[in-house]
Amino acid sequence: MDKKFKIGDFLFRLVCPPEILPPENFLKFAWEEGADQETAPEYTYYIEVTDHLPQPEGKVLARRPDLLVFQSETGESRLIGVKGTEGYYACYQEVSSHKARILLARDRIQGLHIDPVFTSLLALERRLIARDSLILHCAYMVYQGEAILFSAPSETGKTTQANLWEKHRGSRTVNGDRALLGKRKGRWTAQGWPVCGTSEVCYNEEFPIRAVVMLSQAKENQAQQLLPGRSFPLLYSQITVNKWNMKDHLHAIDLIQELAEGVPVFHLGCTISEEAVDCLEEALKKLDG
Repeated sequence: MDKKFKIGDFLFRLVCPPEILPPENFLKFAWEEGADQETAPEYTYYIEVTDHLPQPEGKVLARRPDLLVFQSETGESRLIGVKGTEGYYACYQEVSSHKARILLARDRIQGLHIDPVFTSLLALERRLIARDSLILHCAYMVYQGEAILFSAPSETGKTTQANLWEKHRGSRTVNGDRALLGKRKGRWTAQGWPVCGTSEVCYNEEFPIRAVVMLSQAKENQAQQLLPGRSFPLLYSQITVNKWNMKDHLHAIDLIQELAEGVPVFHLGCTISEEAVDCLEEALKKLDG
């Protein structure tokens, strides 16, 4: 494969041997150019298959059970694993400011059909933060032409609330687990992301953001718009941030602050009922005065 993809504002080239096939959701982000134009990619990933993964050289920046991050002269390197699985399945190496080499263990190729396993090869958050984009853990739905993003820790009810809106208001879910947030003409928008968790709902679509809704389970439904100072830590906790990279970390903090100030953020204590939909809808209507 030698193909271009575009995620948010990031246009890149992916070169890999024929036995490597990206997951179906990732292929939805293939970049189709017009016959009369050709756009050069900003970055190129070269994937190779190997019987032995190298040990990256350089300063250790971060160490987790499923990830080992190094700093080298040419950029960042990573040994990538899967939580709960022994060993690593790939080595990511930045060889220049516009190119990365990925070595994939031959005996782990079969696992690449899983969205996050494949997407983790590319360290996309590094490229996207440089383009002022953030990855938010949320159920991303569209209602009346605008995005409403339900965000919270796993198993809190993001998908449940999105499903309630589909049932009672005719909304539509664009991604059940993630959204890429960026700006268009000064307004924050929600964009598609090639990983959707267990929801199996993944579309490459973009809509202006109406609101971000931070969820918690409650016995009674109550919605409250949050001031930026209160919404910032909640947003920060659900956004992908590489804390080992100080430059990117500080930039992410600045962007989250912009997001908290530029987008209405609500807290919704909710039940699993149509009343939860009514409660949030009434709160959203107040935004229009």
